[in-house]
Amino acid sequence: MLLSFVQKINAYLSDYILIFMLVAVGLWFSVKTRFVQIRNFGHGVRLTFGNLSLSGRKHESGMSSFQALATAIAAQVGTGNIVGASGAILTGGPGAIFWMWIIAFFGMATIYAEAILAQKTRIKGRDGSILGGPVYYITTAFKGSFGKGLAGFFSVAIILALGFFGCMVQSNSIGSTFQNAFGIPSWIVGIALVILCGFIFLGGMQRLASVTEKIVPIMAAIFIVGGLIILIMRWRYIPATFGMIFSYAFRPQAIIGGGFGYALKTAVSQGAKRGLFSNEAGMGSTPHAHAQANVDDPHEQGCVAMIGVFIDTFVVLTLNALVIISTLYTPDGILASGSAEGITKANLAQNAFGSVFGESIGYSFVAICLFFFAFSTILSWNMFGKINMIYLFGEKSVVVYSLIGLVFIFLGTLASNDLVWELSDLFNQLMVIPNVIALFALTGMVTASALKKRG
Repeated sequence: MLLSFVQKINAYLSDYILIFMLVAVGLWFSVKTRFVQIRNFGHGVRLTFGNLSLSGRKHESGMSSFQALATAIAAQVGTGNIVGASGAILTGGPGAIFWMWIIAFFGMATIYAEAILAQKTRIKGRDGSILGGPVYYITTAFKGSFGKGLAGFFSVAIILALGFFGCMVQSNSIGSTFQNAFGIPSWIVGIALVILCGFIFLGGMQRLASVTEKIVPIMAAIFIVGGLIILIMRWRYIPATFGMIFSYAFRPQAIIGGGFGYALKTAVSQGAKRGLFSNEAGMGSTPHAHAQANVDDPHEQGCVAMIGVFIDTFVVLTLNALVIISTLYTPDGILASGSAEGITKANLAQNAFGSVFGESIGYSFVAICLFFFAFSTILSWNMFGKINMIYLFGEKSVVVYSLIGLVFIFLGTLASNDLVWELSDLFNQLMVIPNVIALFALTGMVTASALKKRG
């Protein structure tokens, strides 16, 4: 009963409200900033990789620009890139990836705005730590009880969506893939996760920054190399793979079935919903990380933030999608041959890599990559929720919040629960509403940075 009710709300939000708000805010800031994601893309790349280091110096408060980006990417590159993309392809067909690209392109302008506002409205806590994120720019945009109510709604949504249910979803993916690949009982994986996460949670933001700046480049490199090997071995199917993405984006009924309107709505909504879950632009999560960056000009971190969305969607997610489509949907692929039995969004990527590497190596490779992706996401999401707990209840709530979070992480490895996934999606989507309202209200603050002449 409750599951069905939540599913209906999620369907309505993702099919109508969510798509409209995400596309509208992305298009709005693309126009208002004169397409900053194109104009300043090169500048963002130079800022991101010009001083790349896996061992940045410690800061009295906050993080380096790269540490903040690594923390943001750690949140973005999670199960959404493997399991989420797989679910989008299974449900919406290969064309859903095209709509993920559209959402991500406009999302680069959205996340630029989020990073700018997070930088401009951040504050220092009593202990000298930096606190920043949507709650602070929401209350800047709207004074009085309305602003506090909107910020409170956002805080509750993100604590539930990411700090609790989201981390449960991530640990569930780790547990299930490790059990599939190595036969390790998921509850053992859960205990190991709790120990690792607890150690990092207790070390505060400095320890988290130190871990993410090392994990993120390494995990991305491993996955990219593995994906490129698959594509090299399947090179003859690359043109057909891209052809399927573009053709099924506009005539999805050929692969999904049903009427044109229904199929198109399914492809677009899956692309939008899973695109949001993947790159998180407009959701209001990654601004917490970008607020931590010690930069001279908020514009710099805005440009760096755009590169995070590009890496997440146009590099990691796209590579995974190309591997899946080229190995499963092409003429000699697994699904094309009718061998679809037992394939779900949870094991689709493992089957795709396993079809070329062999089942054992393929399953193990995806399990290891997913561990790094989901583990780093858990770390970042815990931090985002913690900042909002401090906003709502003060510093004393941090220990209780962390303990509850660890319980959810362990429970996630014990069993897959459709209701937990749906609740995570629900609160993810509810976060968008107050965040996007504040983004529109503070357009002038964003454009002042985007269009400022720099010597």
